[in-house]
Parts: sequence; C-alpha cells; structure tokens
Amino acid sequence: MTRLVLASSSPYRRSLLEKLQLPFLTAAPEIDETPLFNEAPEQLAMRLSAAKARAVSREYSDHLIIGSDQVALLGGKKLDKPGTFDAALEVLQAASGRSLCFYTGVSVLNSRTGRQLNAVDVCRVHMRSLTRAQIEDYLGRERPFDCVGAFKSEGLGIALIQRIEGDDPNALIGLPLIRLIDLLNRFGVKILGS
Repeated sequence: MTRLVLASSSPYRRSLLEKLQLPFLTAAPEIDETPLFNEAPEQLAMRLSAAKARAVSREYSDHLIIGSDQVALLGGKKLDKPGTFDAALEVLQAASGRSLCFYTGVSVLNSRTGRQLNAVDVCRVHMRSLTRAQIEDYLGRERPFDCVGAFKSEGLGIALIQRIEGDDPNALIGLPLIRLIDLLNRFGVKILGS
C-alpha cells in the first residue's frame, strides 16, 4: 500500500481526503505564501500546492505527498480568510449579488523519485443579493472566519449561493477530489478495486 501524506493542517482538507477511505498522515507545511509579481491566481494556487508537498517531503522521504491551496477572487481582488466577524461581514457585503472565482490547486509528489503532478480546479460561485441582516444572521450562526470567501458551501453557507459552476463541489471546500483521484491513478493508486 502506498503511504500518503496530506501536506495540510486544514480540518476541511483532512475531512475531504477521508472520503476516499485511504489511510494517510497529515503534516503542516511551512512555506511562504506571498504571491509573485503579476502571478495569475491559477498559477499561484498550483505553485503553492506544489510547494506545500515539497516542504513536507523533507520529513517523509518515501511517500506520496498531497499538497493543496486555494485562491479566491472577487472583482479581480484576492480574498484572504477574514479572521473576524467584521472582516467577514465586509467580504459578504462586497460579494452580495456578484460572482467569486475559486482556483483550487492540488499536487501529488512522489518524495522518493521526485516525480510531481499538478492540477487546478476552477469554480465560479454566484452569490444571492443579501441584506446586511441576512449576512449577520449567517455569520452569527456558522462563524466561517477561517474560510476564504467567508462562507461554508457544505453548511448553511449554501443559503447565500444562487448557483455554482464547476466540476467538483469538493474543490470549493478546499481539495479537488476528482482531480486528485486522477493524479493518484497516474501514480498507481486505485481508489476502488481494479
């Protein structure tokens, strides 16, 4: 059995990877996540995903290491995790009636051979027009302050969304499982029996 490591401390990514019912370890990568000058969001998501996997490979020298990162844009501006109620309120007020674009990168690195494969999932989220009272109610109930975009589509945050365009709803939560399965298959890891 191939040994897997998820290069992430995110409980959301860990929960998503558990869906595949493969044993894995987790390790927190330490990398600089500063975007490069004029770096496109898709390239940033892929570069950081690959960097996270490489950072963890120093400790796990004979594993398949999974790295992932997400970049979200609203009106061309990169969003970060809000961290506080007021910052989340500001994000959701700005997003009301508009679309956000999420770029979620995934990388799989064979730490023994150095072979690394990468992919990016793109998801567009169209938000409902929201009142301040609706946003405050949502934030008070779900407290998504550690989520880029300030909502959890897998929870009550779905009530904020009018429509989602994308190939994989898991990517919006933080790990594009469909693309990950394709990459793992290329390394010989089969999720289901052959």
